[in-house]
Amino acid sequence: MSDPLSIYIGKGEKQQTLDLKLANRHGLIAGATGTGKTVSLQILAEGFSSQGVPVFMADVKGDLSGLSQAGKPHKKLEERAEKIGFDDYGYREFPTVFWDLYGKQGHPVRTTISEMGPLLLSSLLELNDTQEGVVNIVFKLADDEGMLLLDLKDFRAMLNFVGQNAKELTMEYGNVSAASVGAIQRRLLVLEQQGAKNFFGEPALDLEHIMQTDSEGYGMINILAADKLMQNPRMYSTFLLWLLSELFEELPEVGDPEKPKLVFFFDEAHLLFNRAPRALIEKVEQVVKLIRSKGVGVYFVTQNPMDVPDSVLSQLGNRIQHALRAYTPREQKAVRVAAETFRANPNFDAAKAITELGVGEALVSTLQKKGVPSVVDRTLIRPPSSRLGPATRKERKEVIQNSLILGVYDETVDRESAFEMLKHRAEKAEQKAPPKSRRYDEEKPKRRRGRQRQGILETMGKSVARTLGSSLGRQIVRGLLGSIFKGR
Repeated sequence: MSDPLSIYIGKGEKQQTLDLKLANRHGLIAGATGTGKTVSLQILAEGFSSQGVPVFMADVKGDLSGLSQAGKPHKKLEERAEKIGFDDYGYREFPTVFWDLYGKQGHPVRTTISEMGPLLLSSLLELNDTQEGVVNIVFKLADDEGMLLLDLKDFRAMLNFVGQNAKELTMEYGNVSAASVGAIQRRLLVLEQQGAKNFFGEPALDLEHIMQTDSEGYGMINILAADKLMQNPRMYSTFLLWLLSELFEELPEVGDPEKPKLVFFFDEAHLLFNRAPRALIEKVEQVVKLIRSKGVGVYFVTQNPMDVPDSVLSQLGNRIQHALRAYTPREQKAVRVAAETFRANPNFDAAKAITELGVGEALVSTLQKKGVPSVVDRTLIRPPSSRLGPATRKERKEVIQNSLILGVYDETVDRESAFEMLKHRAEKAEQKAPPKSRRYDEEKPKRRRGRQRQGILETMGKSVARTLGSSLGRQIVRGLLGSIFKGR
């Protein structure tokens, strides 16, 4: 607690702390609903911020927004602090930046299609291997042609171009079937209806904006509003994995720093691994294994440690395990697995203790010198200094208005990219095409009303081909054709 290079967690047989020098070796916070995971997440965020380490976390229930507000004096919290000898306990707020993919409860968060990449985009669209192959062709062709894929309309325009020129592209890029293109288009439509249109575009998120400290040297706590985002679990998990991947690719190697450059909390971690393709899980394993050398610590938060694959779980050295239920065979197995991952304490049975832990109590084991895990200890978790519970709408608005990045991401920028370039290319091709002869129409006698109507339909059908590149054009044609058929 008095060590300036550690974070105080609580007290069991002895005081439990997290060594900052080993905090980038990742961690796990697990436990059943209502056992105190949110408070553990909150006090770790406070501890990192106090040590000048920026934090990024998703707020699934809205409770973590209370980090931006000072806690109110509470007898039970003060009794807990006194009981565990937490002499430095007091109430204060922490510097906070609110983010929101939908731009409602925080600063908008965007990335480009190009930055997302074909693997994550295919996972987000839930495509099969054949369809993912088409997505890879779209990305490769865009690179070869020097066309930026910034937003969904860029990707759709490029996908249309690939579909229309499939025969010419097959020899160089591979086979493209109309069925695969159509399936991807349908998945794009679903994605747009789920609000992804707001996520893709510019200005894209600058990683430096989530790695800041305030004027007092406290690390900024970045909170992503995820209550609405959780309605689309695939988008939630894909966004967080994209952010991790960006950190991995952009940050320089730093080895083992005195403290992390950023700590990333992945709440509801099971969503990342549920029904995820093997290629994506391998990507997670790679990022988690290597990102610590970039000075980034990743902490998974989930109900059951079995939600995390063994290959990832084995890399999580710092652990806080809250109570688990053990009513079903699977739950009993989860308790045994959780207990076996700890370094045994001869003074109690870890498996039995996991089922007996009270709210705000946990089994804690952290990495000590040379990276050796400490003996597991049954620990009373320290009380948070910030508010237990969410900030009000007014308080959230005040935090946003006082943010250092106010106005940076508020307005979208739509520069020339694949959509505009393909549109210009199509317009030039149409201008160069020879004019059609009218001699046939002039020599033909007048036809019956029914034949005239058919001629109109044929003309409208031809205009469809000229308007495929424009979503507005498709809507106009669809409306006109519908009114004609209704009139028949």
